[in-house]
Amino acid sequence: MRNASIRAVLFDFGGVITASPFDAFRRFEQRRALPTGFLQNINRTNPDNNAWARFERGELSPEKFDQAFALESRSAGHEVRGLDVVALVYGSVRPRMIDAVTRCRGQFITACLTNNFQHGGANAMSPDAARTREWESALALFDEVIESSRVGVRKPEKAFFEYACEKLSIEPAEAVFLDDLGTNLKPARTMGMHTIKVTDPDIALAELGSILGIEL
Repeated sequence: MRNASIRAVLFDFGGVITASPFDAFRRFEQRRALPTGFLQNINRTNPDNNAWARFERGELSPEKFDQAFALESRSAGHEVRGLDVVALVYGSVRPRMIDAVTRCRGQFITACLTNNFQHGGANAMSPDAARTREWESALALFDEVIESSRVGVRKPEKAFFEYACEKLSIEPAEAVFLDDLGTNLKPARTMGMHTIKVTDPDIALAELGSILGIEL
């Protein structure tokens, strides 16, 4: 039976709607003979104010981000250009997740809550035209798309989730939020949202279906 207390289902994009970028990070590290986990460790260092965080909040141009990330990675032992890393985030869309969003539409408010970045005056999209169309089609399914680079705050900042709730006219307890990062789920859960960590998409969707009281 449909859970009447839930009004909104909120999905992260990269790592939830699409395949995890961390797989691409690992392949990049292997090609460059970098230590395993090197790129993630760069992003975990000073996580609120490093180059990646500032880029996702729209505080750095692509050129400034490229330079800032190169400096951070060089300080960690191996220089990597920031825009080389940006090229890794464009994972393929997961059909099961697209089906879940489609099934939720009309029954619940659906929103994509994404940390992203802007370049060239438009949303960052894959240089591959087919992948860009795939992403655009996926994003078009949502009632709302809330982007860190446009609102100036990012997950896991509490202000990001407060903005999302205000934008959607919901209380935190009325939402389910899916993300692949525990650090992003923690503040949402503290605010009162139902949270689901996406590691295996099928397991996550089974949990979502159970919370919502619908078949996914």
